[in-house]
Amino acid sequence: MTDQTRPGNTMLRRIWDQAGIASIPILMIIVAAIEVPHFASAGNVIYSLGLSLTTTGIVACGMLFALASGDFDLSVGSVAAFAGMACAVLISKGMPASEAILLALLGSALIGFVNGFIIAVCKINALIATLASMQIVRGLAYLLNDGNSLGISNDHVAALGNMMVLGLPMPIWVLAACLLVFGVLLHKTVFGRNTLAIGGNAEAARLAGLPTAKIKIMIFALLSLLSGLAGIVSSAQQQLGDPKSMVGLELRVISACVLGGVSLTGGIGAIYHVIVGMLIMGIVQNVMDLKSVPTFYQYLISGSILLAAVLVDQWKQRRMQRVKVAG
Repeated sequence: MTDQTRPGNTMLRRIWDQAGIASIPILMIIVAAIEVPHFASAGNVIYSLGLSLTTTGIVACGMLFALASGDFDLSVGSVAAFAGMACAVLISKGMPASEAILLALLGSALIGFVNGFIIAVCKINALIATLASMQIVRGLAYLLNDGNSLGISNDHVAALGNMMVLGLPMPIWVLAACLLVFGVLLHKTVFGRNTLAIGGNAEAARLAGLPTAKIKIMIFALLSLLSGLAGIVSSAQQQLGDPKSMVGLELRVISACVLGGVSLTGGIGAIYHVIVGMLIMGIVQNVMDLKSVPTFYQYLISGSILLAAVLVDQWKQRRMQRVKVAG
């Protein structure tokens, strides 16, 4: 019996995979609270760290499903900017806030439906399909108001971005609701189990009778819907629709998912992976801001974190393959 196949070693690895990664943000919080002035203050935790997690966290709930199914979406940042602009333009035309938000969300979901159809039915690679839609949707966001940002003067939208509920801003409650709903959807429903099955082996899932194309279309529609929600919430916070916003959101979201333990190759993912990943990303960014780290160094650090996350994911995949072969 080799070291890799010993029951004790296997159990330790399983404990690390399930719980060990969760200790990383806890340790980061402890170290930051000790070493970084003002990190542990209520204002920083709630308004700087907490609110900075909302956009990435909301979209990551959907990206979790895409990655778990073996795909990804590079258009989420453009969809978020489009939804925020669409909401601002519709409200400026006199439409009630609830209807403007609903239409912006439906438009976002439609973009995801098209992405899913192109990928699942037309068999176009997800990288190419969503890279193209990223450019197209960003262009639509610019066209909505001739490339200019647009203020949102509406009390209902302002409440969505800034109202306090039980001591916490509304965007944090929106994030919590998304984590709860999509956690249940992934772990407690047939749709979630089918998503993981497709990511584990798409051909086997198809031969088993799963409607793989339909499921993938639904995943991309849900992901774009969440991207639109994140864009609207962000615009509500700033009371501004901006077609230039959310650039690089897709990389932050994918980084958060992979850092938390979601596999880039599909078949592995859990909602706690999203929570862990977004906390790691948020803490690093918050500490850099508090330490006044220059922007160009922040780019270097963020890129290095993403590279490290990918390398760790590849190492874990190779380790799992070795264990399977040894077994």
